[in-house]
Amino acid sequence: MLNYPPKILIAFGETFSETDSAFQQWLLQNGYPELAALSSAIRGSYEAADWLLKNNYPQFAALDGAIDKQPKAYAWLRKYNFDFLVMFADAVHQRPEAEKWLRENDVPIFLLLAEKIRNFRDSQTFDYHKLHF
Repeated sequence: MLNYPPKILIAFGETFSETDSAFQQWLLQNGYPELAALSSAIRGSYEAADWLLKNNYPQFAALDGAIDKQPKAYAWLRKYNFDFLVMFADAVHQRPEAEKWLRENDVPIFLLLAEKIRNFRDSQTFDYHKLHF
């Protein structure tokens, strides 16, 4: 996720703060279907999580699982050295060490994204029967 331009990350973040799908559609139409799928997966879409797995973005499917606090997803991210995504998932869960790490490593945009995801998730009712990673 660190390789995306800031405007793309901002568009990804906006998918969690709007009621229509304008930013989601923008990501799809401008070459970032993986971020649109990640947003949908975080919002609870089984199809989006499956798309991530089938289209060579297993790290984003695992990130979705880690955001859902699935230990196997965290373990997968660690096993394959997606340490940044572990930190990002931890920041979504407001773990102080992750938030500190993001600040100290000069990637504050991910603190904003973590907050947007957290706020979105806190205002939703989730299906706890969601498929596990």
